[in-house]
Amino acid sequence: MKIVQAVGWYHPDSVGGTELYVSALSQALRAAGHEVLVAAPEPGLSAPRTYEHEGCEVFRYPIPATPSRDEAQGAVTVRGAEHFHRWLSAARADVVHMHTFVTGLGVEEIIAARDAGSRIVVTTHASSLGYLCQRGSLMQHGQSLCDGIVDASRCAECVLEDRGAPAAIRSMVASLPAKVSRVTGALPGAMGTALGMTDLIRRNLCRQRAMLHSVEAFVVLTERAAEIVRANGAPPAKVVVNRVGIRDNIDDHGIVLPARSDAVTRVGYVGRFEHVKGVLDLAAAIRRVPAHVSLRLEFRGPAQSPSDIVTKALIAQASGGDPRVSVHEGVAPGQIDHLLRSYDVICCPSRCLEGGPMVGLEAMALGVPVIAASVGGVAEIVEDGVNARLVPPGDIDRLAAALTEVATNPAATIAQWRRRLPATRRMCQVTRDYLDLYCRS
Repeated sequence: MKIVQAVGWYHPDSVGGTELYVSALSQALRAAGHEVLVAAPEPGLSAPRTYEHEGCEVFRYPIPATPSRDEAQGAVTVRGAEHFHRWLSAARADVVHMHTFVTGLGVEEIIAARDAGSRIVVTTHASSLGYLCQRGSLMQHGQSLCDGIVDASRCAECVLEDRGAPAAIRSMVASLPAKVSRVTGALPGAMGTALGMTDLIRRNLCRQRAMLHSVEAFVVLTERAAEIVRANGAPPAKVVVNRVGIRDNIDDHGIVLPARSDAVTRVGYVGRFEHVKGVLDLAAAIRRVPAHVSLRLEFRGPAQSPSDIVTKALIAQASGGDPRVSVHEGVAPGQIDHLLRSYDVICCPSRCLEGGPMVGLEAMALGVPVIAASVGGVAEIVEDGVNARLVPPGDIDRLAAALTEVATNPAATIAQWRRRLPATRRMCQVTRDYLDLYCRS
């Protein structure tokens, strides 16, 4: 088969969970004898370009660095996306597999792929679950997991709160009738965006239904995500759960974790410096762990965007200069196993419905247990108090209590959890499931 993997960002200019997932899937498909091409938009690019990454041809097409509001909201085809549409027509792939929707990769691109004669599979790696959650985290008011049922008024108020609108303003805007929101949403600037929020959410729900009508399968990474997508009217037969798998080459044979020369419990956070990853919650939690507790907390990860850089700086501020906290750059992929094994426990305090996070799954495969948010992919395969500690997203007190617990009694927590860690899926299993889906669709 000829298979296109289309993704919102890609190597080498972006390194994250979705990019690593697509790269690993592409390698596994090529090893199985299939032709694989990768495509991704590139903001600010002046013309399309092609290069090779890990043996795969990668096509990058230009989109504006600063898209218009209509482009960002999917109301019109993004400038530059026509290059991708022509490329799809020329490629004539058997399957086009899209991973998460971003500006320049959405319903218009699905239509272009279908016009080219390709079958379409979509995997959502984001908590927006396609076009359902405009806030992008599925956390109602950022505090608790939402039921995910799209209600234009409720959702608009939640989004506007996330964007800093005062309570009285967001309540007024969220109550606007559909026709009024549609008209006032055409006003320029931030005011127009806010006034058009309920209309945007209604249009997104229509976009979700159009997308589901056009694809052969919509793949999610957790059972909870599947429940939410179906509850919003998705045809049950089109919703498929294919859980995240870790690298096939992860070195988990004969695991011997390093002996400790001291009594300090080492806790690691490895990932992007993004607010939805719960990094600021973790930094605040360490301040609530008594100073006498023997604990070291290390943050590791790339700061790729301006917001990442700001968040990274805020970690030091949130941790109050606690000498038990350190912040460092990420490590090369070949060093990740060694880094994970250097910790006693990995912390994954996400404030969103994640499919993984991948680092938590890899840590467990290497014999390192996790403290994780009680929602998402990790939470669905571990058992609280048996082989992990699960903490409600955003609950800083509970997170601090979990850190204190593992550091003061590692024998009853970390050592016991390590013996009962769940088996983790591999990308070879994920790939087999996708191949079945490609052939069935």
